[in-house]
Amino acid sequence: MSNKEELKSAILKLKKEKNAVILAHYYQEKDIQDVADYIGDSLGLAVEASKTDAEIIVFAGVHFMAETAKLLNPTRKVVLPDLKAGCSLADSCPPEQFKAFTEAHPDHKVVTYVNCTAEVKALSDIVCTSSNAVDIINSFPIDQKIIFAPDQNLGKYLQKETGRDLLLWEGACIVHEAFSFDKLLKLKIELPDAKLVAHPESEPHILEVADYVGSTSKMINYIKNSDAETFIVGTEAGILHELSKQAPGKNLVPLPIHEDNTCACSECAFMKVNTLEKVYNCLLNETPEINIDPAIFDKAKAPIVKMIEFSKLVPHEN
Repeated sequence: MSNKEELKSAILKLKKEKNAVILAHYYQEKDIQDVADYIGDSLGLAVEASKTDAEIIVFAGVHFMAETAKLLNPTRKVVLPDLKAGCSLADSCPPEQFKAFTEAHPDHKVVTYVNCTAEVKALSDIVCTSSNAVDIINSFPIDQKIIFAPDQNLGKYLQKETGRDLLLWEGACIVHEAFSFDKLLKLKIELPDAKLVAHPESEPHILEVADYVGSTSKMINYIKNSDAETFIVGTEAGILHELSKQAPGKNLVPLPIHEDNTCACSECAFMKVNTLEKVYNCLLNETPEINIDPAIFDKAKAPIVKMIEFSKLVPHEN
């Protein structure tokens, strides 16, 4: 294909011919978001995957997200543009080590963030996303001991919000730990009226000074509905594309990171492994396909279904 517009046209044509759907995370490059049928955060994507009737699901995101889609659609073909689209947070929780951790605390219920492998989900009582984590933690009796994994920053945020003494697995997302507090302070001096919105995977000292903390979808809704004009956005820079559409006229400034790079913003190298051309090729060839070990399939699916059913009962922002 000679240019992006031709690629986009070819993708839309193939999608129709093959009865396929493209689900894309907010952190994907803007050209991929432009051809997606649905753009969302982890909760929104999980819900959308659970109700699609497409024969093929092209998951423009990272590996654990495509696994979630497959768990919810065992009879459908799920493809990921590039199998190397992994996740630093999921990698920080090796299944065998986590299994030993849970077995050492048999009196604890296990709540895992959706950013983990199918093997880790299979060891869980329920899965959560940043959109519904507070409600899910609060749904347990106050005296119930809880393990939360794998993101310790989100876990610390949940401890503060719920008042629960959670046993935390020490995992983290490199994207949300890259933000520079010193550069943030300088930026706040330059933009005194700017509101700081941050994802709860960010480090505690960032969250403590944030005007709003929430999932990617909740951050979009907050900015869209706020009377403020300027926002410092503390999450992966891919969100700015959809934000600029939903909140036109707002001044959106990415939260700076420690290292100096081209855009001085935090980007997930795993998310950016996917490209428009790879989306086209995986749709054309229907590979690489996501498959999950039958031995853990039902155990990994159960906590995701439980989360989706829970989310239907508790109001949340999409």
